[in-house]
Amino acid sequence: MKSPSQSAKKPRWRLLARWTTLLALSYAGVLLVMMFLENWLVFRPLRASDDWQPAPAPDIQDVYVSTADGTRIHAWWLPKTDSAQALLYCHGNAGNLSHRGGSILKLREILQCSVLIFDYPGYGKSEGRPSERTCYAAGQAAFDWLTKTQAIDPEQILLYGGSLGGGIAVELACRNPYRALVLAKTFTSLPDVAQDLHPWLPARWLMRNRCDNLCKIASCKKPVFITHGTADSLIPFKHGQALFAAANEPKEFFVLEGGDHNDPLPPQFFRALTRFLEKAEQGGQKLAKTRGTG
Repeated sequence: MKSPSQSAKKPRWRLLARWTTLLALSYAGVLLVMMFLENWLVFRPLRASDDWQPAPAPDIQDVYVSTADGTRIHAWWLPKTDSAQALLYCHGNAGNLSHRGGSILKLREILQCSVLIFDYPGYGKSEGRPSERTCYAAGQAAFDWLTKTQAIDPEQILLYGGSLGGGIAVELACRNPYRALVLAKTFTSLPDVAQDLHPWLPARWLMRNRCDNLCKIASCKKPVFITHGTADSLIPFKHGQALFAAANEPKEFFVLEGGDHNDPLPPQFFRALTRFLEKAEQGGQKLAKTRGTG
């Protein structure tokens, strides 16, 4: 005959096993939901029909380019007629290009070059749906428009990537000649960001969208300018530090002391970027002369 203590232990173990199974199934269910919603969590597009800001300058032109699969991508072109240089602006994961009007005007004014900003598929007036692959395709279509339609020398194109746009800018830098690469508040990889935000999830194993900037940046051979905020609550400061450590020279890391992810870039950033580009260009000219006389 079983003792009362033995009889009590058996139900407890059964209860524990049931709760363990329930928790495991719940966790697996959460993982499945997160995998299903991944694109919705990474890409937060806003259609033009939902919110659209007017062009901030009268000379801004609407441009449409097509990706390799025929998806129609909308862009704004801010020409600088007395400049042979251009900046290709890859924006972040939320909103649409019309919300970056102030930024692109400032970049054109300070850097004295034309600016092209484009929307990813599903954003603003662009067709299609956003994913890592389709965003890369949109970026390449915009780059090709600059080099083919506008006949801009690829070596005169500055690639600018903010936040999510850093992944598109780095991919373009791996595939095309360019002037320099500017990364603002971007990440080592999307799974690394997800892991930082949700440490209880095996994000590095499950995510389909990768944008592995840390792996790719060593293939970017032109000047690299990186900026990141020390108080960034979305993409931790360590991401910018790791990217800078992996980047090739010449490079510069502009620290935004106390800066959070959505804080505007200060005037000091633009001054530092201008000085860096001038210095890098002078260094490139000296190197070209040395090679020519060697």
